[in-house]
Amino acid sequence: MADALAEHLAAAEVMLRDLLARPTAGRESALDLLVVDALVTYAFEAAAANPELLAGRASDAMVRLAALA
Repeated sequence: MADALAEHLAAAEVMLRDLLARPTAGRESALDLLVVDALVTYAFEAAAANPELLAGRASDAMVRLAALA
C-alpha cells in the first residue's frame, strides 16, 4: 500500500507542477485539478491501511505539495 501512496502522490505532484506552470489556469484547468485531487484522495485511502504511519505521510505530502506553490 505504501507503493500506491508514493505512486499516486508522485503523479499528483507532477500534474500540479504542470498546472502551476501554465500562464493561465482558468476553467480549462478544472478537470486536471480534479484529477490531482482524486490522486491525493486515493493515495490517502491506500495509506489508511497503516494508520500509525498516516500522520507522518500526511505531513510529508503537505510539505511536498506546498513546496510547489
